[in-house]
Amino acid sequence: MGEKVVAGAFDLSDRQQYRDKLRRCLTGLERLLAQERFDRPKNLMGLEIELNLAGADGLPKMLNGEVLERIASRDFQTELAMFNLEVNIAPHRLGGRVFDRLAEELRTSLAYAHRKAGEVDAGIVMIGILPTLDRDDLVSSNLSDVDRYTLLNDQIVAARGEDFALDIEGVERLSCTSKSIVPEAACTSVQLHLQVTPARFADVWNAAQAVTAAQIAVGANSPFLFGRELWRESRPPLFTQATDTRPPELQAQGVRPRTWFGERWISSAYELFEENLRYFPALLPLCDEEDPLEALEAGGIPSLAELVLHNGTVYRWNRPVYGIADGVPHLRVENRVLPAGPTVTDVIANAAFYYGVVRALAEDARPVWSRLPFEVAEANFDAACRYGIDAKLQWPRRGRLGGVGEVDAVSLVREELLPLAEAGLDAWGVEPADRDYYLGVIEERCRRRVNGATWQVATFRRGVEAGLSRDAALAAMTRRYAELMRVGEAVHTWPVGVPEAAAVR
Repeated sequence: MGEKVVAGAFDLSDRQQYRDKLRRCLTGLERLLAQERFDRPKNLMGLEIELNLAGADGLPKMLNGEVLERIASRDFQTELAMFNLEVNIAPHRLGGRVFDRLAEELRTSLAYAHRKAGEVDAGIVMIGILPTLDRDDLVSSNLSDVDRYTLLNDQIVAARGEDFALDIEGVERLSCTSKSIVPEAACTSVQLHLQVTPARFADVWNAAQAVTAAQIAVGANSPFLFGRELWRESRPPLFTQATDTRPPELQAQGVRPRTWFGERWISSAYELFEENLRYFPALLPLCDEEDPLEALEAGGIPSLAELVLHNGTVYRWNRPVYGIADGVPHLRVENRVLPAGPTVTDVIANAAFYYGVVRALAEDARPVWSRLPFEVAEANFDAACRYGIDAKLQWPRRGRLGGVGEVDAVSLVREELLPLAEAGLDAWGVEPADRDYYLGVIEERCRRRVNGATWQVATFRRGVEAGLSRDAALAAMTRRYAELMRVGEAVHTWPVGVPEAAAVR
């Protein structure tokens, strides 16, 4: 959704023209695939992180315009609400000391952004959901001052035709309504990109879908919303409900939500783009001047602008991406599962685990998706979001027994997935020192059963036990989180509790 769009009304002819253009784009994609016009393997990965702005009191600051003006870097962009921004790291080739280089670039970028934010009494907080957000913060007046967000909000609200219902039952229950999509802005994530050839795309996407639950289990970092303790990773249910264009009647009919796990394993990237057209009406029917088929016939590479825009309004947890670099088209798998934070070390550890395990699973002679029913993979994702590192998952049994069996998420990661991730990183050519350090972070989280979500909950409860009110405990926990985030040691080493809570005794 990085396209610059201009707000305005759409009529029936706009939508029909856009649908026709989408079909021509899909035909263009099909021809590009048949002609094998796509980029050859370059082992390229990319990284985006959505961030929060908060003051010294831990409360959100609606200042992204002012902060971005001071940062003055193309690496940083607006996000949906005024307390959000996003940092983009240039693509890197997987191999060597890539993860150490990424970590250094991220630390430098975030430290610079934090200094600039400090000029307006704000700071950068890298966390899945800012615990101090209040319902009054997530209103349409706090949308970023960018036409595309206003237009997207207006179109989703119009498609739904009524208030959005937020209803998440976890440790506690949250039930409320919203007149806009702004609650989606509470969800700040890490997006991991992997460029792949068309021939490898399906295997990589299927592997990524299979491991979403393990990613969430070890990386959960979003247990609070509006003062309530919900799921260990509350972003997926919140995002799903905050972007849901379906009124209850369409939900009852089984119409698919725009935030979607999917419903089957695939055999080509084309299937995902085709599903997006078949199942989801256009939200932003903005037509480009280019005719994709004429561009192809003239020997050019079409931008497929309508297809790209439409694809950006279907929120798959593993999204197919079409792009052009140096005049050559390519495909990427965009993994959108992980929350932001807690530290740069944790983010890079999560990335190393993902890139390693996906490589190994995608090349397995007996693919996991041939032994794991898709609906089980989806149920695993749901369980991991609810219970985080304490989740129990279903996974194919080893040996001749066959079928699937229940396993603790930490046992699955330690005994099966970490060795696969190690082999996958070796296949990418990653230096053993980088491999061992970052996978060691995942191992330690599992051994101690600690991640960002468990630390947040334990520290919040310690504050309440020490006599702080719930709101004061959440604010104190957020301030302590931001402090430890900037120190930078991995979250499994963080001491539980906040100094001010101890002072209350």
